[in-house]
Amino acid sequence: MRVFDFDNTIYDGESGFDIFMYYLKKEPKLIAKYIPKFGEGFIRYKMGKVQLDEVKSEYGYMLKECCEQLDNIEQTILEFWDEHEKKIKSFYPKIQHADDIVVSACPEVMLGEICRRIGIQHFIGTELDLTTGEIGRICYREAKIAAFYEQYGEQEIDEFYTDSINDRAMMDIARDVYYVTGDRIEKIKADGVWLKELD
Repeated sequence: MRVFDFDNTIYDGESGFDIFMYYLKKEPKLIAKYIPKFGEGFIRYKMGKVQLDEVKSEYGYMLKECCEQLDNIEQTILEFWDEHEKKIKSFYPKIQHADDIVVSACPEVMLGEICRRIGIQHFIGTELDLTTGEIGRICYREAKIAAFYEQYGEQEIDEFYTDSINDRAMMDIARDVYYVTGDRIEKIKADGVWLKELD
């Protein structure tokens, strides 16, 4: 079983940041007020300092307010991927298997569309109700393990691909781990033995 993170692993960038910028251009009067809080959260996330319980308590209100005020979000997601599908990294189609699984913090309402387009049938993401903006299951850090086990049982992960130390919990339960930087893939764990420790 092969499991992939999505952002900066298969996708060249952070889809959450990209759709924020996409909406900033589309709805500047509504979105501009969130720049300071979103920027702070994004920096903390990239540094691995956003804790699981903070996702809802500190940042969830932005999603809630946007979902309440924005129209045609499903259509905008389609249009977003029309522009951004090209950011799927070139290495992935070359190694893709039909049974690959994506486990990502990206909301499933966004993740599902791009996975359908590139032929990934199995994915798990954060649950988001577009009508209310309410966040359900958060698929982030150690919560990825619970989400994975809930859907697939405690099956062994043969290979796990990621770009981020935020995925250390998933790395720990995988037999082999590959660290992705751009299109470069480095094996850092083999048969349960770390070949390289991450800071």
